[in-house]
Amino acid sequence: MPIRPTFMRDVARLISHAGPAVLSVSALVLVWEAYARVSGISPTALPAPSRVLVQGFEQRDVLASHTLATLQATLFGFSCSLCAAFLFSVLVDFFRPLRRALFPVFIITQTLPLVAIAPLIVLWFGFGLTPKIVLVALVTFFPMLVALVQGYDSTDRDIEALMASMGASRRRIFVAARLPSALPYFFAGLRISITYAVVGAIFAEYAGAVRGLGIYILNAKNNFRPDLVLSAVFVSATLTLCLFGATVLVQRAAMPWARFEEPKP
Repeated sequence: MPIRPTFMRDVARLISHAGPAVLSVSALVLVWEAYARVSGISPTALPAPSRVLVQGFEQRDVLASHTLATLQATLFGFSCSLCAAFLFSVLVDFFRPLRRALFPVFIITQTLPLVAIAPLIVLWFGFGLTPKIVLVALVTFFPMLVALVQGYDSTDRDIEALMASMGASRRRIFVAARLPSALPYFFAGLRISITYAVVGAIFAEYAGAVRGLGIYILNAKNNFRPDLVLSAVFVSATLTLCLFGATVLVQRAAMPWARFEEPKP
């Protein structure tokens, strides 16, 4: 069965978009490897990428168990944040005085430094899954809320006026006009928030946990194993990229028409 031309174009577009990033990262890794080998620097100061890869592979079972713990906290916390952001966005859209009352509070929560708030959350909720969920939700909630509210406000006023003139209720206008208009803004906020989610989970584990990449990094640092620290960092970066890619796939499924609006390369 012949391969469809559209599929080949999608593959070519993906390669053209990802190619420069792959080349730049590969060049950086090669320079790092060459410097670590030629300069004679101690592996306890700067391990070579090859050493990081080998040690990470030898620790793959331990890394996998800690990664699953971090992923669980990330997904649970992000799900709670997503539900809360959508709920509050609907409330402040239907009841405008709530926006003036709640937005200053939400902004204040974003000014709290993680280095100060994470130990307190662990102290209040213990070393289980709850503090990680709370911290992930805290750092990812506001970007999605702002994106949704901004998306609602971007709705074409003429469309709203037309629907209102035809007898549509405010709820119907919201579902048929304001919510679809917010989708591009929502997915933009979603992509930003998902990158914060993994960082928030790891920071919560770093502050106090039994399992997770954060506690793995802390133990490796205390044992003077920068190779294992960098292995965990590589795993966390890969996990973030995978979650980011998943949000892009969800956006393409939810907004199939958007790909036709992309500019031609």
